[in-house]
Amino acid sequence: MSASAAEYPAVVEVVVEIPRGSRNKYEWDEAAGVFRLDRVLASAVHYNFDYGFINDTRGGDGDHTDALLLIDEPTFPGCRVWARPIGGLEMRDEHGEDFKVLCVAVGDPHQAHVERLDQVRPHRLVEIEHFFNTYKLLEAKETDVLGWRDADRAREVLVADRSNWRRERDAVDGAVHR
Repeated sequence: MSASAAEYPAVVEVVVEIPRGSRNKYEWDEAAGVFRLDRVLASAVHYNFDYGFINDTRGGDGDHTDALLLIDEPTFPGCRVWARPIGGLEMRDEHGEDFKVLCVAVGDPHQAHVERLDQVRPHRLVEIEHFFNTYKLLEAKETDVLGWRDADRAREVLVADRSNWRRERDAVDGAVHR
C-alpha cells in the first residue's frame, strides 16, 4: 500500500530520529539541517519503539509533533516512514504539554491490521508508558504520563499542529517578501 501527503491526517510522514533499541537521544536541528546527539539516556532504559516527529507540524512546545512508530525492525535516523496514527500518549515534561502520536508503519505487513489502540498488545502500551515514566529519572527531570488517547484525539492534535506549522511558514514567507 502506498501512501501520500494527500491522505493527511489518516497517513503522516514520520521522520525517525531514534531507532528502537538505542539509548542515544538524537534530535533534528532544524536551523542547521542535521541530526545531533542531544544526550545519552542516563537511566538504564532504551527506546522500545522508533521515535521521531511528524513532518510539517509544530506542537505547542515549539517542536515538531512527536511520533512513536511501531515497526518490526528498527530504522535509522533520518528515515522517512509513511505511517498511520492510531492514538497518542498524553503527557507533560519540563517543557509543558507533550502529546506523542502513536503510529504504525504503513509499509510493515506485521502492522497492517492495526488501526486502533486496542489492537496493540496491552503490555506493549504499558512498556511505552513505563519508558516515559522513567527515562528522565536520573537526569532530575520529571515527566507526568496522563494516559493513552484514541486515534480521533491524535488526528485533532495533528490538524492543530499542521495549522500551527502553516501559520509559522506563512509568517516567515511574508517577512521574506516585504
